[in-house]
Amino acid sequence: MADEDPTRPRKPYVKRDGEKKSYPPRSEGAKKPYPARDAAKKPYASRDGEKKSYPPRSEGAKKSYPPRDGERKSYPPREGEKKSYPPRGDGAKKSYAPRDGEKKSYPPRDGERKSYPPRSDGAKKAYTPREGSSRPPRAGAGREERRDDRQSRPEELRAVRPAFDEPIVPDEVAATDLNAAARNQLKTLSKENAEEVARHLAMAAEVIDADPQLAHRHAIAATRRAGRIGVVRETAAITAYAIGDYALALRELRTYRRISGSDDQIALMVDSERGVGRPDRALEVGRAVDRSSLSPAVRVELAIAMSGARLDLGETERALQELDIPEFDPDRAFEWSPSLFAARATVLEELGRDAEAQDWFHRAEVAEDALNAANGSNDLEVVLVEEIFEEVTAPESKPDAPEEQA
Repeated sequence: MADEDPTRPRKPYVKRDGEKKSYPPRSEGAKKPYPARDAAKKPYASRDGEKKSYPPRSEGAKKSYPPRDGERKSYPPREGEKKSYPPRGDGAKKSYAPRDGEKKSYPPRDGERKSYPPRSDGAKKAYTPREGSSRPPRAGAGREERRDDRQSRPEELRAVRPAFDEPIVPDEVAATDLNAAARNQLKTLSKENAEEVARHLAMAAEVIDADPQLAHRHAIAATRRAGRIGVVRETAAITAYAIGDYALALRELRTYRRISGSDDQIALMVDSERGVGRPDRALEVGRAVDRSSLSPAVRVELAIAMSGARLDLGETERALQELDIPEFDPDRAFEWSPSLFAARATVLEELGRDAEAQDWFHRAEVAEDALNAANGSNDLEVVLVEEIFEEVTAPESKPDAPEEQA
């Protein structure tokens, strides 16, 4: 069909039986004229059962037709239905009498709360407890007087809560005595407050070994002035641990961990859990930390604390296994070696291996002496103690030699 010549004349089709008749072709563009219908619409006669045509209604008027058969009729209101009440006044709420079956309002029963008269402007009324009530009066008596007293204080003293009896810091203790890293955390405070906090922290670090109670008082004074600083809460935790208040130390350590996001005091947290009598909880706290993210010194302290928790539970063999860490080197002395050697000696003593325990106690003493001797030069971080061990143990074997010769 695509190759058919369009100029070729089309043949008329021959009529077949049952086929459509062929009409003569129309002239091009010619349209068969049909007789025009009347412009007016011819009304049709209504047949039986058809819808009648009603006359057009006027604009906007709605004609009411009588109801047809089967339509819903409008009935008059039945008895018991809601009546129409007269309109209420402006904003006034009319109280209607309750209908039959509605809930009635009863007077208050005995023992219910009564409605008290409105209070005066800003005054808080002190209510007395009801008869038969065992609840003691609230501890807010005199609150208004204390508030007025606080408002009368000078502005510079309100933020630091001076009602606490702060310990006196000697004049020779300066803010610069605190290390630079700790002072850097105090930059968010005002200059005067930061200086006082730094002096309290420096004083706490100075006297913690000689007088832990005084050190804790200085730490609490710093906490009341700057409770949202990490180093302040850390100092309060360390001093609380030093005086044996393990519950307070644990609370302060959790606060310090939440503020700083650091786990460098995780060993102290484990020991504090042991101090409050929860060695199983101490093991959970220690296992929850990724040890690869800790410094070597913190890992050693954590291993010692975990070993102590195992001893509290009576797991002596596992306590010795907790001390088998990569930082354990019997031939070299690091800063953590004395405490690690001493912890191993304590576990061996619990196992009944007294000879080995004495040997490790001796190694701890030698390592500590070697580190103290090397404190004068800052470039010596690692001390070889193998030769020192030989020199110390050699004189102990000399008295036995003459007896063997005799």
